[in-house]
Amino acid sequence: MVNTANATRAEIGVIGGSGLYSFLDRVTEVQVDTPYGAPSESLFLGEVAGRRVAFLPRHGRGHHLPPHRINYRANLWALRSVGVRQVLGPCAVGGLRAEYGPGTLLVPDQLVDRTKARTQTYFDGVPLPDGSVPHVVHVSLADPYCPVGRATALQAARGRDWEPVDGGTLVVVEGPRFSTRAESRWHAAQGWSVVGMTGHPEAALARELELCYTSLTLVTDLDAGAETGEGVSHEQVLQVFAANVDRLRGVLFDAIAGLPVAPDGERECLCAGALGGMDPGIRLP
Repeated sequence: MVNTANATRAEIGVIGGSGLYSFLDRVTEVQVDTPYGAPSESLFLGEVAGRRVAFLPRHGRGHHLPPHRINYRANLWALRSVGVRQVLGPCAVGGLRAEYGPGTLLVPDQLVDRTKARTQTYFDGVPLPDGSVPHVVHVSLADPYCPVGRATALQAARGRDWEPVDGGTLVVVEGPRFSTRAESRWHAAQGWSVVGMTGHPEAALARELELCYTSLTLVTDLDAGAETGEGVSHEQVLQVFAANVDRLRGVLFDAIAGLPVAPDGERECLCAGALGGMDPGIRLP
């Protein structure tokens, strides 16, 4: 039985698709307004392994938002506003190495931003509707992912007999097109591991909100530079993701169960103190 007093609150957020929450017995749909506009979709709040979880469809309920039009700021702000402090961000990616073929689960520890037109900070000096003005704040993103979340995700995957790749670099491109062969080969030549379109600015915005953020990347294809066929297609991506979504969901739910409980709000990781006591000039939810 869901406690109605907590029906609109959650401690863990998952940014993904409808396949991650649609089978739950009890889901509360919550619409959240933010100073940055509407998030991609309502939040869907439910319970997994005794933990209150908020699911947010990154591309909208009908998958109508392309990567470059997602309101990333509103999404992260909405999750924090219902109490979320730990976020899991699964996404589909292309493998940049032959050994990272379709079905590979890689939990990255580094990020490269190659996007071009995305707002990627809350601290832009633009006044909010309440009249407050963000200060200039520089947040460290040297290690973009929560070490505690990463360790939990890796353990969850191994517990499902799905040996993950521990670490690697996710390079994020603007999209919605896929890479040219030259771009893909360049990405691989830099030593980067996988390429996607949605992992940034999620990680950066989560850090500015002092949220723990963990990326789980599912390889759906070998990117254009790592194979010799016609190149990746949208249909191929959807097929491989659909074939692995049940396994990915199991890993995510085990990770949710394994994330540390912080009833007093205290977290022992670099994410929780990302602002270092600096005054951001705006009131975080």
